[in-house]
Amino acid sequence: MVSMILTGLYETLLMTAASSFFSYVIGIPLGVILVVSDTNGIKPMPVLNGVLGSVINLIRSVPFMILLIMVIPLTRLMVGTSIGPVAVIPPLVIAAAPYIARMVESSLKEVDAGVIEAAKSMGASNMQIIFKVLLPESKPSLLVGAAISVTTILGYSAMAGFTGGGGLGTIAINYGYYRYQTDIMFITVAILVILVQIIQEIFMRSSKHSDKRVK
Repeated sequence: MVSMILTGLYETLLMTAASSFFSYVIGIPLGVILVVSDTNGIKPMPVLNGVLGSVINLIRSVPFMILLIMVIPLTRLMVGTSIGPVAVIPPLVIAAAPYIARMVESSLKEVDAGVIEAAKSMGASNMQIIFKVLLPESKPSLLVGAAISVTTILGYSAMAGFTGGGGLGTIAINYGYYRYQTDIMFITVAILVILVQIIQEIFMRSSKHSDKRVK
């Protein structure tokens, strides 16, 4: 049982880490585009902003369990199988990237408009404003958003156990739900709770450390 739970823990961490990485690789640029192309952004593009925002909202509105089933053909095409921890990564990324894009958008919009105007007045280009003003100034908020996003992805990875995704979720379902071995289910749930607390603490401490207002 210990070996099984350790394997499940490894698979859960693999799914969460890989999905979080790829989701942020996609989500951060999308969030930046949403802010930059907004009506009050540094380069307003209403059509692009409207289309991109609608697509993001559409994907976000699909429940993860349904999305997981819908993208099975794409998952098979990408990784060659629809079961196991690796097969869960594509649907996790598809579900999480739009969510992260909105989190990034919210964080970037918290940056004081006066700071952006000051950068413009000094002749900063749009790319300089993005990389030297928007992203650095919003770092504490981005880290808080990362705590929420990564723990959400962790929860999604557990839900993937219903489709044979592996990890702690599969163990909890197979033994706690189908075999009525509630002790194993409680152990897996306890481990998931501890993981959430650890992730939350790491990102919250990082956010406080990077916040220049509390130094």
